[in-house]
This record gives sequence, C-alpha cells and structure tokens, in this order.
Amino acid sequence: MYNLKTEDWKDEFAQGKVLLIDKPLEWTSFDAVKKIRTQIGIPKVGHAGTLDPLATGLLIICTGKYTKKINEYMAAEKEYTGTFTLGATTPTYDLESEPTVVGAFEHLTMENLVKATLPFTGEIMQVPPAHSAIKKAGTPSYILARKGVDVKMEPRKITISVFEITKLELPVVHFRVVCSTGTYIRSLAFDFGNELGCGAYLSSLRRTRIGSYHVDEAASIQS
Repeated sequence: MYNLKTEDWKDEFAQGKVLLIDKPLEWTSFDAVKKIRTQIGIPKVGHAGTLDPLATGLLIICTGKYTKKINEYMAAEKEYTGTFTLGATTPTYDLESEPTVVGAFEHLTMENLVKATLPFTGEIMQVPPAHSAIKKAGTPSYILARKGVDVKMEPRKITISVFEITKLELPVVHFRVVCSTGTYIRSLAFDFGNELGCGAYLSSLRRTRIGSYHVDEAASIQS
C-alpha cells in the first residue's frame, strides 16, 4: 500500500498525485476513493473509470489538482482479462444475479470460439446492460431494471482492437480484450454467448491496463 503520511504529504496530495490501485474483489470504486480520501485528509479525490464490485484490477485515483486529468485517463484504451461461462445467461450479464440455462456448449471447440470473436473486433455498435449506471430520465438504469421496468438501452459505438481466447476449460472460456472507453465486457459476454448459440455470462474480470499504466505497477489497498 502507498505510505500515505497525512501530515507530511497533505500539501503534495493537494497539489496533485496519480495513484495506481489494484482494486480488491467486492470493493466498489468509491470504496477505494473513500479509503484514500480518509487517509490523506483532503476532499478532492476521484477515480478515472469505474470497476464493478465483482471485478478486480487497475483503478487510477487522482488527488487535488490532478482530478482535472480524470477525463483524460478515462478516455484511454483499456485492457481486461477474465472468464466467460458458457451455457447460461444472467439478468445482469455477470454473477450478480442467478444464471438461467440457455443451451448446450459441450460441442464447442477453440476454433468455434475464435471464429465467434470476429464479429466483435474493430469498430462495432454495442448495447450496454440494463443493469448499468447509464441514466434514463435522470435515473440510473440499474435501479429501473431492479424494479422490473423494461429498460431500452441504445447501442453505442465502441472499438475492440483485441478479442483473444487464451484458454478453454468448458464451460469456462478465458479471454483478453483491448478496447475503447465505454465498452461493457458484460455485454460482450452476453453477445458472445448469443453468437455461439448457447448463452454466456461474465464470471470473472480483471482490468490489467489503462493507457500506459499497468496493474503490475499498482499498489494493494488495505481494508
């Protein structure tokens, strides 16, 4: 963990610092910001790109005057690794909700999976999950979705420059994705499952890179 000596470093943090954090599983991005804010004793702290609680990995936190750089970091290319689980889907497209069996997956080979990645590389239109923070009439869509409202999400233009299947352990598929900001890996899991005809959901996710910053450079954060 960073040695956050409040008294010695308070002015330095107010002037501006970029902290690279390896966000733990089940922490929200705001949990990490709150922890840093409490330790350094200044209110001006923010993160450059949300990670879901069930995801781990690189979170860029800016302090003081460097919070003006947040949009710059958010716009940077991202890299993720993780797993999809085939044969089922969930309402949230990940493990935050219960899976429902969709179709058989046992016949699928690495060749089938690699072929199924092709429609999702390059510049594509992607529909975000209804269970997301995108607002509809001022209300986050996940709140409406949890109430059973049928939320219509509009497709957005994104770029996926790399979609690589790194390992196959049916029903689990290991992947690596390099993509533009605004990409939902949960939606990619759902769409990939549809392409294969068996369904899929995101079962683990780790953000490994934002722009030139890599998770190997990041510090752990203690509870």
